Amino acid sequence: MTDRSTVVLASGNRGKLKEISRILEEFGMAVVSQGELGVEPVEETGVSFIENALLKARHAAAVTGLPAIGDDSGLAVDALDGAPGIYTARYAGEGCNSDDNIDKLLLELQGIPEAKRGAQFHCAVVYVSSATDPEPLIAEGIWRGQILKARRGDAGFGYDPVFFDEAAGKSAAELEAADKDRLSHRGKALRRLRELLREAG
Repeated sequence: MTDRSTVVLASGNRGKLKEISRILEEFGMAVVSQGELGVEPVEETGVSFIENALLKARHAAAVTGLPAIGDDSGLAVDALDGAPGIYTARYAGEGCNSDDNIDKLLLELQGIPEAKRGAQFHCAVVYVSSATDPEPLIAEGIWRGQILKARRGDAGFGYDPVFFDEAAGKSAAELEAADKDRLSHRGKALRRLRELLREAG
């Protein structure tokens, strides 16, 4: 792999593209979303974040002929036995948006005291050099926090307005981009991926 690679991101999520591009930029990787290259999303039939990330990466690589990064992430809430988990993006149903998902989450947690509103974001990131890469690079990251009772902040995306980082004293949607990259599940997973890419040469 050259130092300056064009890599396709197997996602159409603009928030993810911004975060991933920002974190991998210093590694010399130009990240392009699959949507820009006309790649349709693949059905996420995996039973884990890693399986779904790998499915997405292999599909994007197969269609474009480029190396690909697949990201699958989600929110696991302690009081909901780990839900929404791999269904995080479609928690409120197919065709619903982030606000719908947050509304459903807050409704499910109604009456749950602050001490029992623990949760964590989990991210799996997979890099494949080709669709048939026999040794994909796999990195994971976890971000512990709490679910707020109401939205705070207007940055970020997804569940960020209701995910509170106790050490920072802010919701994910109130954090500056650099602070979010440092703390977040995706930031941790991508920094690990950078290490793996360096080791792989």
